[in-house]
Parts: sequence; C-alpha cells; structure tokens
Amino acid sequence: MKSFLHTLLAAATLALTLPAAASSCPTLLNHSFPRLQDGVPQSLCQYQGKVLLVVNTASFCGHTGQYETLESVYDKYKSRGLVVVGFPSNDFGGQEPGTDKEIADFCRSTYGIKFPMMAKTEIAAPKTHPFYKQLIAKTGAAPQWNFHKYLIDRSGNRVTSYGTRTAPDDKTLLAQLERLLAEK
Repeated sequence: MKSFLHTLLAAATLALTLPAAASSCPTLLNHSFPRLQDGVPQSLCQYQGKVLLVVNTASFCGHTGQYETLESVYDKYKSRGLVVVGFPSNDFGGQEPGTDKEIADFCRSTYGIKFPMMAKTEIAAPKTHPFYKQLIAKTGAAPQWNFHKYLIDRSGNRVTSYGTRTAPDDKTLLAQLERLLAEK
C-alpha cells in the first residue's frame, strides 16, 4: 500500500508540474521515464537548457568501464550545464539482466554513479522507445551495442551520435561538448 501511495503521489506531483514545462519543452525532451533508483517518474523536460549526453548502458558488457569515465565527465562539466543521462538496456547481448534495484546498486557501489539513471529501457527494434526513435531519426544512427552516446544541444534540437567504441572522454566528443556548453 505504501508503494502504491508513493507512486500515486509521484504521478500527481509530475502531473502538476508537467503542463507548464511541457508547453515550452523541446519535442525531443518531452518524455518521462521512471527513475532507476525508485521508479519515480522523471520528465526529461527538467533538463531543457542543459547539454545532454544520453547513453544506453549495461552492467555486464566489455564497455561497462565507461561508467567511470562518464561519471568523471559529468563531474567535470555539470557546473557548466552538462547532464549525463543513463538508460540501462538488456537489448544487446542480454548484458543488463538485473532488476532496476540491482542495476542501481551496481552503479552506485561499483562506479559511484551520481548522474541521472532511468529505469531499464527498450532501445533496439522492434520495441524502441519513442525517445530513442527520435534520437535515431535526428542522427540516422541507431545504437548497435551498449554505451552508444547521443550529445544533445541546449535547445534540444541538434543531436550528434557517437558509437560504443567512442570513449566518453574522446577528444572529438569533448570538443563538441565544449562547443555546445559555450552556447547560451
């Protein structure tokens, strides 16, 4: 019962804040996801005016070590307006089989993740989440594996895609990130 009331209260709170935010929110960001840690709905509209680095993640992937670098990049640039947003997905190689709680515990205890993480999300076709469909449409690049990255400008209009093998601290990615952060 307590969980039901918590979810109901969270939904009511979101509904009260969403209309004003949604009216000015860029179409790309006009999506809500449950937060990984507690399932409370989170609107991506809360990040409008920020530069976003969106990443599909997995706990048992050869690229899972990128969590450490993602947290480092987030820590370095968050004061300038960067938000890294993680989307765990089990779509590639079944490398994210755990529950949301297990994933949240792993991210916190293993990598000290503080950037926002959403609940497990469908990334690959045929069940691609509408947010990811929009990212793919804007860039022409669909994730082929875990740790694919999308860099979104402050207006929520321009998106650049970076494949799995591009590290979060890659000089090309960071140069684009710096350019976007410099724009107001």
